[in-house]
Amino acid sequence: ALLLDNMLYMVIVPIIPDYIAAMRGGGNAAGPSAPAAGNESGSGGGNRSLLPARYPPATGGNEDVQIGVLFASKAMLQLLVNPLSGTLIDRVGYEAPLLAGLAVMFLSTATFAFAENYATLFAARSLQGLGSAFADTAGIALIADRYAEEPARSRALGTALACISFGSLAAPPFGGVLYEFAGKRVPFLVLACVCLLDGLLLLALAPPCATGARANMPVGTPIHRLMIDPYIAVVAGALATCNIPLAFLEPTIANWMKESMGASEWEVGLTWLPAFFPHVLGVYVTVRLAAAYPHLQWFYGALGMAIIGASSCLVPACKNFGQVIVPLCGICFGIALVDTALLPTLAFLVDVRHVSVYGSVYAIADISYSVAYALGPIVAGQIVHTMGFAQLNLGMGLANVLYAPVLLFLKNVCQMKPSHSERNILLEEGPKGLYDTIKMEERKG
Repeated sequence: ALLLDNMLYMVIVPIIPDYIAAMRGGGNAAGPSAPAAGNESGSGGGNRSLLPARYPPATGGNEDVQIGVLFASKAMLQLLVNPLSGTLIDRVGYEAPLLAGLAVMFLSTATFAFAENYATLFAARSLQGLGSAFADTAGIALIADRYAEEPARSRALGTALACISFGSLAAPPFGGVLYEFAGKRVPFLVLACVCLLDGLLLLALAPPCATGARANMPVGTPIHRLMIDPYIAVVAGALATCNIPLAFLEPTIANWMKESMGASEWEVGLTWLPAFFPHVLGVYVTVRLAAAYPHLQWFYGALGMAIIGASSCLVPACKNFGQVIVPLCGICFGIALVDTALLPTLAFLVDVRHVSVYGSVYAIADISYSVAYALGPIVAGQIVHTMGFAQLNLGMGLANVLYAPVLLFLKNVCQMKPSHSERNILLEEGPKGLYDTIKMEERKG
């Protein structure tokens, strides 16, 4: 589900700008979207589309505004719905909201395939945000619930993060090639079929309400109480801060590369491809370190933020394509460290300080991501226009470097023994109700 959501999130990169131009009357290639989706030929077109079209800079054209709002609408709606979806997931369990999210994503994908005007595209994009608010949050929470012990939890969440990264990487070439050779509808129809298959697999492997466990699920801590938990707030702030460089560079780096170093179209398109590999490496390294030294999760997150900050500051100093690849790889490596270290920490915080139900806490994590990606498409271009690209990067780098020491606040929490958690106390004292009995039987199995 996470792979599918990110593929749908990115597959429209090579399609939408050209499609909007065509809808406006004849596919005006000279319009503002031409640099973004002009020469979609073969796999090179798909690769080239990796970023320029994603969040076009605000150059004053109505088309740029339309595309920017279209891309931001998913994160905006996700931001609004997540508090409700987290609460609902805590009440009804993880499987049913995950299935509902997949159903909404299927509807969104089908709507994209047959959209004939901007309003329908906007509705489809917003609908995807609604589905993501349920599918993403429920999916991550389900993993945290099923993998209750470390290092299995970090390993499982790391696998999910790798799928997210791969979906973002594979979708633009996938969409660009199919769009060029088979038409606009085919990429969306393929993803709709994948979404349908995933829903059927969920029904077969983890059918909602298959046992009495969900009916007797303990009442989770309300999301507003989790939000004011200082430890959870620190983690949420770190997740938002570390993703801001990625969310703000994506709309701006393509034009900067063309203006400052005369980058060609293929160089612009390949800018982010190498960053996938250090991201996966960062996930792997953090999982291995967390297994060996679980009490240092806060340090891995702080180190990741320091790497992100230093890499962001280096971007404006790059003079050619080869040089700019290095700090971008550093940013993605740092994000992998932060995400892989802190997502399991959120579940651990809920275990030791609240009730071991994870819907609301991962809704807070999704809100943190959505804040960055809702602002990026609309704000980044304006910041570059008024302050400059170098100042944008220095500001983002400084924010990450200054936030890294704040994670020291988590040091004592990470040193708590797992036996302090509500889950393990129940296991030590023996089951006291139907839910506890079922959980013990699941663990023994």
